[in-house]
Parts: sequence; structure tokens; C-alpha cells
Amino acid sequence: MEILLSVCLGLGLSAACGFRVFVPLLVLSVAANGGYLSLAQDFQWLASPAALTAFAVATTLEIAAYYVPWVDNFLDAVSSPAAVVAGVVVSASVIAGIDPFLKWTLAVIAGGGLAGSVQMLTIGARGASTLTTAGFGNPLLSTIEAGGSFVLAVVAATAPLVAMALLAVFFVYALSRLGRWRRRHRESALQET
Repeated sequence: MEILLSVCLGLGLSAACGFRVFVPLLVLSVAANGGYLSLAQDFQWLASPAALTAFAVATTLEIAAYYVPWVDNFLDAVSSPAAVVAGVVVSASVIAGIDPFLKWTLAVIAGGGLAGSVQMLTIGARGASTLTTAGFGNPLLSTIEAGGSFVLAVVAATAPLVAMALLAVFFVYALSRLGRWRRRHRESALQET
């Protein structure tokens, strides 16, 4: 059961990296620094005061930058690879009790893949928001993404199985919204021709 919980914790934190890169790292650092989470031996540095300070500053800057018009779209392009790397790091830092090869395979494929998938969905949502609201809806979307990252990271750290359920609900909802948006976009394109 401990292995399952550590994998769910890692995947929940990885998915949160897809919303915001540094929020889950900050939550992980706070939790590890407070003794609520144990980190893998090679990742003890994540609980250091220097890492905690760096993640707090980076989180503040990242969240603030997403409220600057047009910078948010640029940040999506830049943060995509960073989200995948952060997803791998947070997964590997908390997955315990399994063979190192399996741990890193899970961290890279599942952790990095989940972070990248969530990031792609947020990029799609921001693109749709920019297209339909000329960017005026993007600050609301940024607030939802930052809040989603924080809530998912905290839930993953405290109740990993609940985080997995939240992720499943999120993906079903996001994919259904994306499908509806595509249908409407196709229908409007057909009506114009």
C-alpha cells in the first residue's frame, strides 16, 4: 500500500506541475521541510531552506507573470519542457520502495507524461481563451490554473488517492470541453463557407 501511495503522490504532484511548474515544488519543499513527507535519499536537497526560498520566489514570479497580457502565451511555450522536467523530479523524489529502474521509468513516463499532458490541456485552454476573448479571459484562466495547481499539490501531499480521483475528473471534464469547443469551431467554419 505504501508503494501505491507514493506513486499516487508522485503522479498527483506531477500533474500539478502541468498547471504551474513551481507550485508543486514549493508544496513538496514545505511538506518535506515540515516532516510531513519523506523524500528519496538523492532528493533531500528539496527540503533545504535554500530550496524552499528559491521555490517560493520562483512560484511568486511565475504566478505574477501569467497575469501579464501576451506574456502568458509565451510562458506556455517556455514552461512546457520545464513542466515535464519538474514532473519527473517530483515523481522521482517521492516514489519509494521499488527498484530504481522501475522508479525512474515511472517518473519519466508517467510523471513527465502526466505533467506534459496537463500542460498541453492548459495551453489549449489559453489558446481558446485568447481566441474567443482576445486575451481578456486569460487572467481568470490563470487564477484557475494557479489555484488548481496549489489544490492538487496539497491534496496529493495529504490524500494521494483523492488526488488521483480529482485528476480523473479533471481529464474527463477537460476532454469533454475540448470536444465541444472543436465541434462548435468546426460548425462555425462550415457555416462561413
